[in-house]
Amino acid sequence: MKKKIFIACDTTNIKKVKNIIKHTKSSKFDINYKFGLEFFYSKNGRSFISKMASLPIFLDLKLNDIPNTAVSALNAIKDLKNIRYLTIHANGGLEMISNIKKVAKKNNKKLKILAVTVLTSFNEKSIKQIGYSKKIKEIVIKQSKLAEKAKLDGIVCSAHEIKFIKKISKKMEIITPGIRMIKEKFDDQKRVVTPLEAFKKGATGIVVGRSVTKGEIKKNFAKLLNHLS
Repeated sequence: MKKKIFIACDTTNIKKVKNIIKHTKSSKFDINYKFGLEFFYSKNGRSFISKMASLPIFLDLKLNDIPNTAVSALNAIKDLKNIRYLTIHANGGLEMISNIKKVAKKNNKKLKILAVTVLTSFNEKSIKQIGYSKKIKEIVIKQSKLAEKAKLDGIVCSAHEIKFIKKISKKMEIITPGIRMIKEKFDDQKRVVTPLEAFKKGATGIVVGRSVTKGEIKKNFAKLLNHLS
């Protein structure tokens, strides 16, 4: 099975998105395109996604609300049949994530639901600042167990927590953000690894954004593929 690479299209500029897609093709990897809140909320973002029938799309909305509202949000995008992945927050609790999984299965059998655990922008210090008393590892383990119980398709987590998730489930996909090339700036990320390290640790897919999309896309993408070869 080909390793998955999710290219983060974090922009409101459709012309730039088309350029990203144009210069990130590979026969060796399963290339997908991740659209988050920035693009989806933009004036023409949703419309663009709806028209990309042949594009493998990861819709990173991180749904997190009371169960009824979260399910209503899911139903509001059920016309987007080309979505391959959708993220929800594990913080939403078992009832929310279970209900979303059930409704998603009815709306679109091909749609995979991924639970986002602790964001890669957090470290031990910042996670305590928002009220958590447990360490990140413990939180991710607990959230992953909820995802497994709800029969979700996968987890989004830092590569640093992959080994713990592997012990919980052998079936769930593990998608890893917080990816940076060697000697690259971390920016707002904290728990970071290189693409190769993520796959070696057991990730089934990685999310790559600025490392590819900032600057010369074609050159950056070639560098990424060379790094993974």
